[in-house]
Amino acid sequence: MFNKIIKLILAGLLVVAGIWQIIDKETGNGIFLILLSAIPIFLYFKNEFILLAFLKLRKQDFEGAKKWLAYIKNPETALVRKQQGYFNYLHGIMLSQTNLIQAEKHFKKAIELGLSMDMDLAVAKLNLAGVAMSRRRKLEATNLLNEAKKLDKQGMLKDQISMMKEQMKKI
Repeated sequence: MFNKIIKLILAGLLVVAGIWQIIDKETGNGIFLILLSAIPIFLYFKNEFILLAFLKLRKQDFEGAKKWLAYIKNPETALVRKQQGYFNYLHGIMLSQTNLIQAEKHFKKAIELGLSMDMDLAVAKLNLAGVAMSRRRKLEATNLLNEAKKLDKQGMLKDQISMMKEQMKKI
């Protein structure tokens, strides 16, 4: 895995090499190198291991997702802020199956660092509401459910939210 600074340096070197090729009358090579510099720039904003972990998670392969996330040794230096949020978000999703206390920590950190999509933020808040409900913190769970409902613009979490509200009535 490359550090985020190395990705930017690599992109800069590719652009410089592309400009040198264009000046040296090798226009095709220069254009290709400049276009090739888009790959490290893309990987600066979207980490390759997080993308692979999301693909494994889509197939419900939690062990495979954990394996890909394990390649990120130091998320503070290797990832930008939003990627750190998704790193914690993915860990929270995987830990919510086994350890709710650890999952709660990861979801809170993911919300603090920020998530790009409202749906991801809604899922994180819904999971936090479930943790709060299991710990008998009804007010906190209600607030988190209301926030998740506001963030769920497509209505994909409507059933889960209503089911959790029904369960909260029993508390």
